[in-house]
Amino acid sequence: MFSAGVVGNVIALVLLETRRRETRGNISLFFILVSGLVVTDLLGTCMISPVVMASYARRLSLVEMGLCEYFAFAMTFFSLATMMILFATALERALAIGHPYFYEKFIKKRCGVITFPVIYGFSIFFSLFPVMNFGEFIQYCPGTWCFIDMKNRNANSNFNNVYSMLYATLLLILIIAVLTCNLVVIVSLVRMHKRQKTRRIGSITANKRDRISMSEEIDHLILLSIMTIAFIICSLPFTVSCKVFC
Repeated sequence: MFSAGVVGNVIALVLLETRRRETRGNISLFFILVSGLVVTDLLGTCMISPVVMASYARRLSLVEMGLCEYFAFAMTFFSLATMMILFATALERALAIGHPYFYEKFIKKRCGVITFPVIYGFSIFFSLFPVMNFGEFIQYCPGTWCFIDMKNRNANSNFNNVYSMLYATLLLILIIAVLTCNLVVIVSLVRMHKRQKTRRIGSITANKRDRISMSEEIDHLILLSIMTIAFIICSLPFTVSCKVFC
């Protein structure tokens, strides 16, 4: 699974770089966000999975290896950062297609440069709460992974339950927001398609350009939908379970 994750992300980066060269560096904000999403997922895979393999290889728990807090922090950070980047990507498409005039006027490529420091900074700050005794990281069976204490096992702390609820609520809000943005994109594309079918005025060149634009937007939607489905399958059951346990 670790090899598949690394190879898959590397292939994605190669394809994105090939696409960048084909467009001669004229990349979109969507391209920047997707590239950042791939890089973030690759970093998460490389920083988390080897710890698990080392734990099995040495037959030691993460607590015995002194890596429990590191692993839990990395899990919290990358799960949150990845979901927030996915939301930013979905929001960018929703604004670009649903509100093109607003997008053209206010949303620039430099927004991508600002987005990642903001997301990473917030994710680091949120993931450090247990280190500041607001919440707690604990080891889970079979001792090869650690995460946020979801069951408030430490009766002396009143903040564990609050922190786990905040985490689960934040992820749930992000999931709902991503689905909402994708729905806006779908509705906007359907309307765009209907307008093109009923249009009687315009040259053949213009119609061809519209078809190419429509095709690109559908490609973006398919990519975004696949990523959304994958992240929801991985995160929604866990998020719901967290809410129930808390």
